[in-house]
Amino acid sequence: FFDNMACSEQISVVSKQPKYCALDCCTDSTPSSTRMVHNRSKAAFLMLLFCVAVAALLHDNQAASSTITATWASVSSTRPGTPRFSTQVSSRRPPLGQRPLTVAGAMQVPQRESEKLKPGVTTTHVRMPVQEAGEALVAMQGKTPEEAYAEVESTMQHFAKTFYLGSKFFSLPKRKAIWAIYVWCRRTDEIVDGPEVSEDPDVLTEELAAWEQRLDNLFQGKFVDAAEFALADSLEAFPGSSKQPYYDMIEGMRMDLPVVGKNRYDTWDDLYLYCYRVASTVGLMTLPVMGTSPGYTFDEATPPAVALGIALQITNILRDVGEDYRDRGRIYLPLEDMARFGVTEQQIADQIVDSNYINLMKFEINRAREYYRLARSGIPMLSSEARMPVQSSLDLYSQILDAVEENGYDNFRQRAYVSNFKKLVTLPFSWLRTWGIPI
Repeated sequence: FFDNMACSEQISVVSKQPKYCALDCCTDSTPSSTRMVHNRSKAAFLMLLFCVAVAALLHDNQAASSTITATWASVSSTRPGTPRFSTQVSSRRPPLGQRPLTVAGAMQVPQRESEKLKPGVTTTHVRMPVQEAGEALVAMQGKTPEEAYAEVESTMQHFAKTFYLGSKFFSLPKRKAIWAIYVWCRRTDEIVDGPEVSEDPDVLTEELAAWEQRLDNLFQGKFVDAAEFALADSLEAFPGSSKQPYYDMIEGMRMDLPVVGKNRYDTWDDLYLYCYRVASTVGLMTLPVMGTSPGYTFDEATPPAVALGIALQITNILRDVGEDYRDRGRIYLPLEDMARFGVTEQQIADQIVDSNYINLMKFEINRAREYYRLARSGIPMLSSEARMPVQSSLDLYSQILDAVEENGYDNFRQRAYVSNFKKLVTLPFSWLRTWGIPI
């Protein structure tokens, strides 16, 4: 394994001069002393990376995550030709609320998202009124900014273990912004699918409208609790975010409303729009945080980001077919695909896994993998710091599809998941892929 691993630097014990190489830096003519240093360096570094990953996953402490960040920064600084991310985040900006947030550089929404929200929505949240800017700090309930970020970190760590692990490879400012965005997305989802959701669609419609109003205020620096402070602070720290992906996600939640929403999707185009709204929007929210490599623009990085969201959501759908029907009465599989393979709604209700259903699952899994392939093409477009988090999240989540296959395509009775051990084994390979090594 080590002999086929790419190295970033070969150090000659004779000349003491760095010599950069690709895959075959140690040849038959390489002095044995140089070869020994080279092989030991590779082995030591990979063991260090693996041990740090174990520490971050099992102990989740600040020291481990800081070591990961330092290790990654060291590698990026020594590799020749590695694009450097140039955006600087000031740590001495005025406190939030002393000046309005600035929103600039709105990103273009993908072509297939043609439906836009109507302007002028002015409603008040039915449970928690929006505070004025002068009252914003009261919403912190005595919490410091550090405690606010600790709150969103704890939420993400509990509910999204795979993505939380991926976030540990970011620097602390970016990591905190990712946590804040995730928690806002989760809270948006729980308005419709949370444990204490009203069954009255009119109530849910009002709550989504109120949540939309709170979003308007967030982009003006107004917030009502610690989690919203974390997002407002992140939006200020990483300017360039567009409100549109956030609005589109709320529209995706409206598609899940009982009675007035959708619980069946006739075609793939119908489902694509849903997947974009509830998943691809997250990629558009986080792009300003991740940043792009020199020579690439946000517009170029947008299609792969959208593709990753589509792939992730298809994976969720295939993992949860039984749960979605049993608990919510929903079938996300396109009806045209079901008809093509001879699968009926009654078959899903009866949890029958036959050859028709297996062929349908194979078809949908191949579709998801195609979107993962498109998403991988965008990883070199990201800043060097963002590649490992995205690559590892992509690699880890796509393995859920492998688990569906290993379970005999029975997503009615068995939940597909990736074990912690497999996650740890995957991380070194994800790191190698960020260097362009096809493994």
